[in-house]
Amino acid sequence: QAVHATILRHRFLIVRAKELRCGPEQSRRFYREHAGRFFYQRLVEFMASGPMWAYILAHENAVPLWRSLMGPTKVFRARHSNPDSIRGAYGLTDTRNTTHGSDSPASASREIAFFFPEFDEQRWYEQEEPRLRRGQLHHSAEERAHCVLGAEEAEVT
Repeated sequence: QAVHATILRHRFLIVRAKELRCGPEQSRRFYREHAGRFFYQRLVEFMASGPMWAYILAHENAVPLWRSLMGPTKVFRARHSNPDSIRGAYGLTDTRNTTHGSDSPASASREIAFFFPEFDEQRWYEQEEPRLRRGQLHHSAEERAHCVLGAEEAEVT
């Protein structure tokens, strides 16, 4: 809840959100670029350890802004240099640091497809994103995401 509130407070648009659980195999696939590194198994085990929320976030310069808001990967550093960051406030260890964030737009596209295979990024950019930029949206607490207003709702507001 605290991370969700932070996302809203920093004026990110929540394009999609869903609670999910990844098993060990899915977790290994997600972190395959880190296979063989000393922290790989810990990442896989943590990701597979319970439910999580996956988000597609939108904002001007979303990737660097989100990475800044998360704070340093190393929780000890985050607590001392960025105590108000998400990891500084809620991280437990370097592996259990609360959040993940894509490191580039290309990684974001790949990770969106991993967690939201039903999401059509191109269609979103063509149809939903222009309406969201014009402010034709509302936050749905039920969906935990921002939704584009229908034509009849947009006329009323």
